[in-house]
Amino acid sequence: MEPEAGSYRSAGVDIDAAEAAKDEIAQRVAATHNVSVLRGVGHFGGFFRAPKSDGEVVLVSSADSVGTKVLVAALAGHHYPIGIDLVHHSVNDILACGARPLFFLDYYATPRLDPDALREIIRGMTDACEEAGCALIGGETAQLPGIYQPDTYDLAGFVVGAVEEARIVDGSRIQAGDVVIGIPSVGLHTNGYSLARSVLGLDGTPERAKAILTEPLDVFAGVALMHVLLIPHRSYLPEIVPLLDLDILKGMAHITGGGIAGNVGRIIPDGLLAEFDLNTWEPHPIFGLIQQRGSITGDEMYKVFNMGLGYVVVVSPPDVDRALDEIEDGRIVGRIINTSDEAKVRFVRNEDGWAAS
Repeated sequence: MEPEAGSYRSAGVDIDAAEAAKDEIAQRVAATHNVSVLRGVGHFGGFFRAPKSDGEVVLVSSADSVGTKVLVAALAGHHYPIGIDLVHHSVNDILACGARPLFFLDYYATPRLDPDALREIIRGMTDACEEAGCALIGGETAQLPGIYQPDTYDLAGFVVGAVEEARIVDGSRIQAGDVVIGIPSVGLHTNGYSLARSVLGLDGTPERAKAILTEPLDVFAGVALMHVLLIPHRSYLPEIVPLLDLDILKGMAHITGGGIAGNVGRIIPDGLLAEFDLNTWEPHPIFGLIQQRGSITGDEMYKVFNMGLGYVVVVSPPDVDRALDEIEDGRIVGRIINTSDEAKVRFVRNEDGWAAS
């Protein structure tokens, strides 16, 4: 069956097929685990008890890439934000488990080395690592002609952090009546660029794509599209660390590929549902532009993009005020309720404004 126009599949990315493949290989992955591996796969990071720590310290690791956002950076000739993206995305992932970053490694692959681009990427990574208190301790630079297209590159990152086992945040303590707090994104972050590029006309000739990228747009108050698409992925470390110190977080989700439902659903225990009130936040204008240009359904938009929320935390009602004191731009966006359905996330538009009360 041909993929529906204006869908992620039509842009070459099949999320459902990827999830099915992950399910199929889960048993093989589990066969490699020993007693030091905690919680298996499926969380925002992998958990491994640190040797000789009497089981008290757990190492949390994650691997990720910037995806096809690198193609936008290559067209625009701006590579510094991509280095920031890589670190922030990776650090946010392990942060969602309660871990603070220790060190970072990168993998840069290209058909032919562009020293200027590499220098800018490294500068972005080192600035982001320094800000996060995370050491960049190594990496790999590979020149692979024949694998990658000319004037392109790929970038992957690997982060390791640590958390005391008793302070792991995995959603297991979430219960009905808890409150969902959302923290805004600053745009697409690092997900959905294959679909965005397709509907915005950036997958055509380089000349045409550059013209589209540099055109000022009224929807962004005259700012060119490339500046909006290359806004670095936001780091949520400054807002979340004080809440970890307060020990009030019951669950966290970094909203990346799969959108709000796909990521928040990973932390919600069986029998519970996170209900989001869509009236409680306003998505960045980039999402409206993409939806309009591509005639994309609302369901598909929420499946692919973060839609204005980059991070979600769950707290008990008595802790809401303390949490919002630390998150300047946070807002209540939902609640946890009991359910008999299999779905872990639901979206509503509640005119009574319960989520803001």
